Amino acid sequence: MIAITGATGQLGRLVIQSLLKTVPAAQIVAAVRSPEKAQDLAALGVQVRKADYTQPDTLDAALKGVQKLLLISSSEVGQRTAQHKAVINAAQRAQVQLLAYTSVLRADSSLLGLAAEHVETEALLRASGLPVVVLRNGWYTENYTASVPAALAHGAVLGAASHGRIASAARADYADAAAAVLATEGQAGKVYELAGDSAYTLADLAAEIARQSGKAVVYKDLPEAEYQAALVQVGLPAGFAALLADSDAAAAKGALFDDGHQLSQLIGRATTPLATTVAAALKG
Repeated sequence: MIAITGATGQLGRLVIQSLLKTVPAAQIVAAVRSPEKAQDLAALGVQVRKADYTQPDTLDAALKGVQKLLLISSSEVGQRTAQHKAVINAAQRAQVQLLAYTSVLRADSSLLGLAAEHVETEALLRASGLPVVVLRNGWYTENYTASVPAALAHGAVLGAASHGRIASAARADYADAAAAVLATEGQAGKVYELAGDSAYTLADLAAEIARQSGKAVVYKDLPEAEYQAALVQVGLPAGFAALLADSDAAAAKGALFDDGHQLSQLIGRATTPLATTVAAALKG
């Protein structure tokens, strides 16, 4: 039995889709806060179980009979460590045989502000005594291609990453990696640094959008504070805008670059090229 937390999220759904290629649906548990949002998964034969980080009894019920657990990091920045701790404690009680966790690229040395809660969670995992495998995911290309409509509307990609090279991969690539780890024995104790096969700058991203769309799009590099203010101006919550601006500033210093190719080795194929993800965004 393999359980996935946050299974109705963008990554979680893709992990389940990938697992279904090799694992019977009845052996997959979608552990979700709102089961009513997972009816499409239930229709596939996947077990849907309620799992609320703030209600430990739901976590115990969700993990009953589970051998392997994928803890997808919470999206609630600032509350992540406590939420992850609740799941880890439940995994201990359930005596899971493997807990896989989605961390961030080079968490222990990362300049990213969002790395702090991942470092705390990794420490909790080491202290738990559980068999653990850590998936240190790099950036999702979709983090940037989500802004393609705005780039086309304004003729510019905004950012604060300067000439920093970003070795991102598609969300589906990371999902396939998680599924591969869950479906393969001998993973306990491993730490994977996962990133795309090739890297690009945000100027390269702007050029690719321009090439495919036939419209003039350039990269406009801003100081971190100005970029944060611009994100707030277009409607992003202040906290999220600060996180994105911080991530770009860290990317300028190499925080999102990696050339170890562990992701493509794990999934047995090349990672999805930037051009492919841009094309998907343009099709909308």
